[in-house]
Amino acid sequence: MNQITTCSFFNLQGNTNKLWAFTQMQLGHKHLKNLDGLVFYKLLGTGAENGFSIKPNFGTYALLGVWESEDKAQHFFTSNTFFKNYQSRCSESMTVFLKSAEVHGQWDGKQPFVSGAKLNTLKPILVLTRASIRLSKLISFWRRVGPVSLSLEKYTGLAFSIGIGEWPLIQQATISLWKTQAEMLDYAYKNQKHKEVVMLTRKLNWYKEEMFARFVPYKFEGAWKGENLNKWLSVNS
Repeated sequence: MNQITTCSFFNLQGNTNKLWAFTQMQLGHKHLKNLDGLVFYKLLGTGAENGFSIKPNFGTYALLGVWESEDKAQHFFTSNTFFKNYQSRCSESMTVFLKSAEVHGQWDGKQPFVSGAKLNTLKPILVLTRASIRLSKLISFWRRVGPVSLSLEKYTGLAFSIGIGEWPLIQQATISLWKTQAEMLDYAYKNQKHKEVVMLTRKLNWYKEEMFARFVPYKFEGAWKGENLNKWLSVNS
């Protein structure tokens, strides 16, 4: 399997850089459409909390890409003028390289990830949870989801987490990196607030589209909050 997924995170300081990044949520598409080797992409804003959040963060943005191969991705990161310009405006940036392991659901009516990687209970795992919320369910959803995002902060097994989205309030996602799959499963199946939201999701039919995906992270480039996350890839190696 040659396909890989990457997610780049950009942290910007100063109003000029933040405004530029905000405009790229629309203007940036012209630089990414029809790129060689890029089969699916999303330009994403972020929330102020770890997970789903009603509060926007105008200083942090993300670019998710699905590539035919790592060579195609690396050519983009080293040569693409749009990406290099974005990086030059950042106080910090990081890209995580991933191989898809398990995927359920769709994103814009598609399932872009080719799964084949094997998960290991004692190895790191990255989880993507994404949902498009029904307009009629917005109040119900946001009233209940906040405590779940806050509950993430209590887990020492969580190495990194960020709320992302295409449209505020309506299309939301969470990317979380766990030090081991075992610690992620402990949160998913034992955290009471998380279990309650999963139950309510089914009962109240909040989402018109959703996706849940697990990935094997194998490389980080750059740093986030002054930290090189490659250190987690050597856990129990």
